[in-house]
Amino acid sequence: MGIYTAPGVLAYVANGSSLNTSLNLAVGTYNTTVEEWDYCGGAATKAVTVTVSSSSGVHLTSPSNNSTVGSPVNFVATATTSCSKGVASMGIYTAPYKLAYVVNGASLNTNLTLSAGTYNATVTEWDNCGGSSSTPVTITVSGSSGGGSSFTSLQHSVGWSGYAQVPPNYVDCSPSPCDGVSYSMTQNIKSPSMSGEATEFWIGGTTDYGDALFNNHLIGDLSSQGMPDKNHTEVNTYKNFTYDVYFYGTDLGLSEALEFDVNQFFDSMGFIWGHECRIANGNNWAIWDNVSAKWISTGIPCYPNNNSWNHLTLKVARTSSNQLQYQSITLNGVTNTLNWTYNHGSCPSSWWGITINYQMDGNYKQSPYSVYLDDLTFTYQ
Repeated sequence: MGIYTAPGVLAYVANGSSLNTSLNLAVGTYNTTVEEWDYCGGAATKAVTVTVSSSSGVHLTSPSNNSTVGSPVNFVATATTSCSKGVASMGIYTAPYKLAYVVNGASLNTNLTLSAGTYNATVTEWDNCGGSSSTPVTITVSGSSGGGSSFTSLQHSVGWSGYAQVPPNYVDCSPSPCDGVSYSMTQNIKSPSMSGEATEFWIGGTTDYGDALFNNHLIGDLSSQGMPDKNHTEVNTYKNFTYDVYFYGTDLGLSEALEFDVNQFFDSMGFIWGHECRIANGNNWAIWDNVSAKWISTGIPCYPNNNSWNHLTLKVARTSSNQLQYQSITLNGVTNTLNWTYNHGSCPSSWWGITINYQMDGNYKQSPYSVYLDDLTFTYQ
């Protein structure tokens, strides 16, 4: 696909069937055209007339105004100015006169760790002519008392294992390729990346609807984080969990679903908080029923963005009566509260642990695709 800002002036090209980009244009009116080219020699166009104004301004894309978000909070914004010398810098005020972040240039994309509460924040741009402009945003940062502890940058951590699964039984197999499914995990990806330490997860193969499951044992048996809990005195004390991650894909439409799970096992009880963003399979969120061993549609839409970072925060809890509680799903600043409860399943009495999963599901053609994870944080308390 491509963008013409004038006849014969091709300003931007992107591979694939979608584009999402920003173009810096001088003040004026543009008779632009967005065009697609197919593999059969055909093309289609859409004409769009755009008037670029001379006024200054801050365009904030994340977080959404009056939204409830998890911490860290992702701020994404760009700025324009009528100053001929351009934008000098941008900043974020989390309260009046409380400047929490500054960056040079006309764009910012950063994460701020904020405690629970409501913030009347402001994103400001300063130009090189002495002028400035601002956009306010009110957000509520969710959280629970007690703080908790966190593992950060888990996408960059040791301890990951990968398995393929195929219908109808979805039995783990490894190494890749197996059962007609190919998969891989590559750490230390610099681009696309937010931290400079993203991880690429890839799936392909020949078996339709094959899955790639990636798992990390965090606490308890086989702990990758130095918390083996050999005396079985820790795993059962934790009841509140948050799975916070950024993910990026250029061909997310090829995914049947992306799955993000939190798991806890102790005293012969198994708690699997499964979350599935169904993409090719209907663009909605489903959660896992441990007892019935089936997915339950929530009715919550799931439309992640191609070619940009998506921020996902999942909050779950184990109740005092040992039920699983699905509390909330936040995607790109939009929070949907569930507070649905389900009974737990079972597990071998010898197995104690807390783990996380990330899974990629193949479509009806098992079309290959990659998804990048970054800034993966798991909080437990």
